[in-house]
Amino acid sequence: MIGPHPFQSVGEKYLRALREAADVEPLIVPGLVPAGEIDPWLDRVDGVFLTGSHSNLEPHHYGASKGDDDFLFDPLRDQLSLAVIRAALQRRLPLFAVCRGLQEVNVVCGGTLLQRVHEQPGHFDHREDLNQPLDQQYAPAHKVRLRPGSLLALAAAKEEVEVNSLHGQGIDRLGDGLQADAWAEDGLIEAFSLAHAGQYCVAVQWHPEWKVAENPFYLALFEQFGAACRQFAANRLANSSSP
Repeated sequence: MIGPHPFQSVGEKYLRALREAADVEPLIVPGLVPAGEIDPWLDRVDGVFLTGSHSNLEPHHYGASKGDDDFLFDPLRDQLSLAVIRAALQRRLPLFAVCRGLQEVNVVCGGTLLQRVHEQPGHFDHREDLNQPLDQQYAPAHKVRLRPGSLLALAAAKEEVEVNSLHGQGIDRLGDGLQADAWAEDGLIEAFSLAHAGQYCVAVQWHPEWKVAENPFYLALFEQFGAACRQFAANRLANSSSP
């Protein structure tokens, strides 16, 4: 809600990162599109990007009860995103997911979430300090260890990097068919990909879209996604033109 009215919106930082770093043209799909009507939209695109959000996935989607905290929820996004993810995986569309997007992909694959990471024994507080200016909120907050040979390690050209941290929820049980690609120092899974080859699917818990041109690692992640989208488009064109 903005004032008394509901709005469909997306952060400009995501659109800029997609256009300027991935070199793709973003098409915003409104949350009003019913889950059963997404195929015509997906017929037109060469990849799917899932943004972060102030809202959280409703816990019933992963078999949990609603917590006592005053969480923000967005049932329309839940309905659309979960259906889009299922269809994208089936179509082998390139898929890049950030923050809430990572959590959505994990749930679609049968995983579960921690609703309050900071309350779990042994885990850090991964939330940003809202009293700080944006540059401080999005500054590097902790290190993550990258799985050797992963697309993340390839993008970083090393196996440990520093990332920002602006999330209250996180992965509890990793979904089926997914492999962990990054771990925070407290052991929390911070990124994953599909365990099988044949589809680009990368999900990260941090926010690589923030000032992406100033961070070589973040930039490389968006460049990888853009390259995967262009390869998908080329393959589709080749298949459509073959006898």
